[in-house]
Amino acid sequence: MSIEVQNITKTYGNQKALDDVSFKVEKPEIVGFLGPNGAGKSTMMKILTTFIEANEGSALVNGYDVKANTRSVQQSVGYLAEHNPLYLDMFVREYLAFNASVHKVPKQRIQDVIDLTGLTPEAHKKIGQLSKGYRQRVGLANALLHNPDVLILDEPTTGLDPNQLVDIRNLIKSIGKEKTVFLSTHIMQEVEAMCDRVIIINRGEIVANKKLKDLRIQKEQTVIVEFDYRIEDTFLKNLPKVKQVINTHDFVYEITFSTSEDMRSYVFDFAHDNQLKILQLNQKNASLESLFRELTS
Repeated sequence: MSIEVQNITKTYGNQKALDDVSFKVEKPEIVGFLGPNGAGKSTMMKILTTFIEANEGSALVNGYDVKANTRSVQQSVGYLAEHNPLYLDMFVREYLAFNASVHKVPKQRIQDVIDLTGLTPEAHKKIGQLSKGYRQRVGLANALLHNPDVLILDEPTTGLDPNQLVDIRNLIKSIGKEKTVFLSTHIMQEVEAMCDRVIIINRGEIVANKKLKDLRIQKEQTVIVEFDYRIEDTFLKNLPKVKQVINTHDFVYEITFSTSEDMRSYVFDFAHDNQLKILQLNQKNASLESLFRELTS
């Protein structure tokens, strides 16, 4: 197990940033860590990278306890912080060479990570001269320098243009074939494009832990329909593949079907055959974004 978190609680004064959080991440796996601002994502990542300590609970990274084996954790983790602190007066190669000497890695590794992250055109410049997107690449290159088993990335695609997004996305997916990648982001499309699993946190608590493939193959849908007058639920239950009918209010019904087929046409035909007028007809989206909104709103 690459990351194992057990009953972690972290408080700042009277405020609980994390409340009895537990989860596991295997190798190789790319896990998206989602949550609204202030949910506890960065706090969790700082605990896993030994920047801060939890008040309660335990965490293991590559089998090392984050409290008892701090140095071993740091040696086996590559970390890209949310605000990506960099020495802006240093040249890109100079900065990476400095960190390579800290990690005691061969100089050839510097060129390897420059090539990996697409930094070659800007490698001769000072970091302060780079765009925000290229500064993100420098931070990612630095995280990869010592070839860590676990990458912890806090908002890794911040500031990247669409072309850069594709490049970094492909890089992270490639890394995730051999290593553990634990990343936070606000961009749902990036999670769906890169991740194997998603963990959603809200107000310091884990509210969902699902594999992306399970979300994609969901064989269920809910259609919301409003007629011009009330009818008996039993009539709607005669529709094909109906699992549940709920009269939510007035003349509005939520009909759940046990199929991924779009069933709105069947509801429309039902209304026509029974001389009903449809005032609204919508399909609930069971995507990651709607799940996120449902659990964090």
